[in-house]
Amino acid sequence: MIAAILIALVALIHVYIVILEMALWDTPRGRKAFGTTPEFSAATKVLAANQGLYNGFLVAGLAWGLWLGDGGFAIKVFFLLCVLVAGVYGAATSSVKILYIQAVPAALALAALWLGI
Repeated sequence: MIAAILIALVALIHVYIVILEMALWDTPRGRKAFGTTPEFSAATKVLAANQGLYNGFLVAGLAWGLWLGDGGFAIKVFFLLCVLVAGVYGAATSSVKILYIQAVPAALALAALWLGI
């Protein structure tokens, strides 16, 4: 039950990231979230939307795993590991805050899933 709640939280975080990257990237809210300038956000809008699409696939995979229930264990593990790796990579290459926004929640969800709680 705790694992399912944490997985849903990870999915919801990524829904928000999808919205930020695909719809709000070139707005004051999107620029504030990612610390970009109007010029940078305008020039990278298409790239951000592509990145948002990939985050949407993570949401879809996590939702699929939740929908499968206990039978979706491997799906949940796979997509949580994808989020965890992306979060660690993002923290190492872009901003350490990604570690706390993406990687830590995914690691907690993964731990809860493995512990069966």
